[in-house]
Amino acid sequence: MTTMKSPAEFGPAVTLEGAAPAVAPVAESGAVIAGAFRVPAERGRTTIADAVVAKIAGTAAREVIGVHDFGGSIARSLGAVRERVPGGRPSVTRGVKVEVGERQTAVDLELVVEYGVQITDLAADVRENVIAAVERMTGLEVVEVNVAVADVRLPDEEDGSRDTRVQ
Repeated sequence: MTTMKSPAEFGPAVTLEGAAPAVAPVAESGAVIAGAFRVPAERGRTTIADAVVAKIAGTAAREVIGVHDFGGSIARSLGAVRERVPGGRPSVTRGVKVEVGERQTAVDLELVVEYGVQITDLAADVRENVIAAVERMTGLEVVEVNVAVADVRLPDEEDGSRDTRVQ
C-alpha cells in the first residue's frame, strides 16, 4: 500500500508554465507519482466528427436572413420527399460539406437565396456567422467558408410545403 507524504514533506514547490506553484505527490518510497503535473487537456484526445461541424455550420448559416434553403435542386427535391415521410425531419446538413482536421476545418455551403437579397453581402454575413459558431463551439480554426449560390427563390415560387392530397 502506498501512502502519501504530508505537504510539508514534499520539498520545494515547482511552477509549470505560469501555473501556480505545485508540489508533486510523492509515494512513501520517495518516487513521484506518474502524471502528477499533466494538464487535463493532455490526458486524452478530443475528436470532432465531420457531421458535428456540418450541423453547426448549417444551423449558423440558416440563421442569416435571406438564406432560403440549401443544396441544389436534386438535393432539395430528395429532401422534400424525405421530410414528407412520417418521422422525417429536415436535414440540417443538406448543402453543407466540411473537411475537419486536428486543429482546422473548412466549410463549403450551397445556398438558395431569397430574391432581392444582395448576394455578396449575404455571403459575407453567412461566412461571419458560420466562422463564429464553429470556432466558438469546437475550438477549431475555420480556414475557409466557401459559399456557392445554387438558386434564387422568387416570390411567386411554391415553397414545397403546400398541402398534399394524402396525409
